[in-house]
Amino acid sequence: MKQWLAALLLAASLMPATASSEEYLAPEAAFRFSAVMVDAGTLQITYAIADGYYMYRDRFHFKADDATLGQPDFPHGKVKYDENFQKEVETYRNSVSIRIPVEAGASAGAFRLTSTAQGCADKGLCYPPMDTVAEMSASTVGKVVGPSDASGNAIPSGGSDMDRIAAALRSGKLLTVLSLFFLLGVGLSFTPCVLPMVPILSSIIVGEGAQAKRGRGLLLSADYVLGMALVYTALGIAAGLIGEGLSAALQNPWVLSAFALLMVGLSLSMFDYYQLQVPAAWQSRLTEASGQGGGKLAGVFAMGAISALIVGPCVAAPLAGALLYISQTRDVVLGGSALFAMALGMGVPLLAIGASAGALLPRAGGWMESVKRFFGVLMLATALWMVSPVIPDWAFVAGWAVLGIAYGAYLLWSKPGHWAARACGLAFAALGVLQLVSVATGGRDPLAPLSHLRGGKPAAHTDFVRVRSVAELDAALAQTGGKPALLDFYADWCVSCKEMEKFTFTDPRVREKFARMVLLQIDVTANNADDKAMLKRFQLFGPPGIILFDSQGRELAGKRVIGYQNADQFLQSLQASLP
Repeated sequence: MKQWLAALLLAASLMPATASSEEYLAPEAAFRFSAVMVDAGTLQITYAIADGYYMYRDRFHFKADDATLGQPDFPHGKVKYDENFQKEVETYRNSVSIRIPVEAGASAGAFRLTSTAQGCADKGLCYPPMDTVAEMSASTVGKVVGPSDASGNAIPSGGSDMDRIAAALRSGKLLTVLSLFFLLGVGLSFTPCVLPMVPILSSIIVGEGAQAKRGRGLLLSADYVLGMALVYTALGIAAGLIGEGLSAALQNPWVLSAFALLMVGLSLSMFDYYQLQVPAAWQSRLTEASGQGGGKLAGVFAMGAISALIVGPCVAAPLAGALLYISQTRDVVLGGSALFAMALGMGVPLLAIGASAGALLPRAGGWMESVKRFFGVLMLATALWMVSPVIPDWAFVAGWAVLGIAYGAYLLWSKPGHWAARACGLAFAALGVLQLVSVATGGRDPLAPLSHLRGGKPAAHTDFVRVRSVAELDAALAQTGGKPALLDFYADWCVSCKEMEKFTFTDPRVREKFARMVLLQIDVTANNADDKAMLKRFQLFGPPGIILFDSQGRELAGKRVIGYQNADQFLQSLQASLP
């Protein structure tokens, strides 16, 4: 007892008076525990140690209920003189695995292991000794076991996506980081934030007419993706350095309306109201310099740069991880390289569109004109989607009605004798009328326009308790009545937030979990001082973000939900607080 008391006092005395808890990982995240039975008589305990942290060999202690442990076999560590203890000590970094002979007793070889360890951070903080409990079984060989709570329930210890991304960045291995973020970018390329770029680029390639060959299409696509990737990287570095996300700045009604008007203006070029190109004087100079239509390439590059402003506000785990890494380390080279690789990954489908242009798009004739008109309509639909977060639901549905009826009428009247045009025209007009009936009768869901008329139950609504500041959050967490809690970061302009509300929170399995939790929410739409303070407290750069707390109001380390998750994924995340 005296030794443990001395260790606790030492840890307290070594903690800097001005240190902020935000600068250090939680002990469970800094020193990740796992255990496995190598065979029926050998136990192996492993701690994965975060970069910038280390553990002491002589601070490890092990005991077991219903089993007898032998002498631990420690690997060789690094011996150094430690100012904290005024002596030479042996320490471990990165990871340490310890093998212990074990002789299990009764209960089918099951026993409870308690592992005690202590570690420190290079910045000067020493943690108190940490006890970790795991339910083991000598009969289960090869099964990796994580920590358990006091009731013997397993605590998930795999770490969140943010943790794995942060670990990759902290490794400093450029090739690993670039490969990981490129693959993550490919995954993000199919999200709603990136999909609007498809009709923009497609309309550019279609506008080439007879020149829409594979080589030319691939060149234009690469030019577009490069413009998008460079501006996306620059925005990310800026957000990381200033420590705040750019979501609110880029997603306010004025900016979104400007983007939507730009899309409307671009769509007019698909209807031959004007020719989309840079000024003639600039075009002639660029053409002379490049000898291959540099004016067109410059315009496409500029469109890619503008498109990055559409993608930039979408916060997902990879983006949040990179921004947090830049804000903490100021390493813009590695962090910026990760963002650039992710942007290139998001551009893979766009490159595929360009490479297949010669095979998929007609080269000339009346059919090409019809395709151009179709892409013009797609750009109008993109404009409507952009402003959807800041307009009333009824206006959004009405917009689809107008678009469907107008395009249907155009197809019916422009080519009355062509059966394919008539069929498409009737289909679009019918869909538009359906949306018109929906908005006129009180419908607000364009994906289910008549659901409100079928007498079915309305979509389940999640009742959150709104908190507006850090003080209100602390007060709410202090009065949970012993229940775990959830804090949801929401904004009206956050598309992924609305997806979570509509498709994830309404799942019956999720609602059953919610019934056993305290549900808190902060609306950061206004991006005022309280909103920024709350985001800064949890080192978030924007919504969506969900923080989970245990029954004592303490955040569950490594269990954050960043970005959209479907019901199945979200249920796994909730298991951390509701086993």
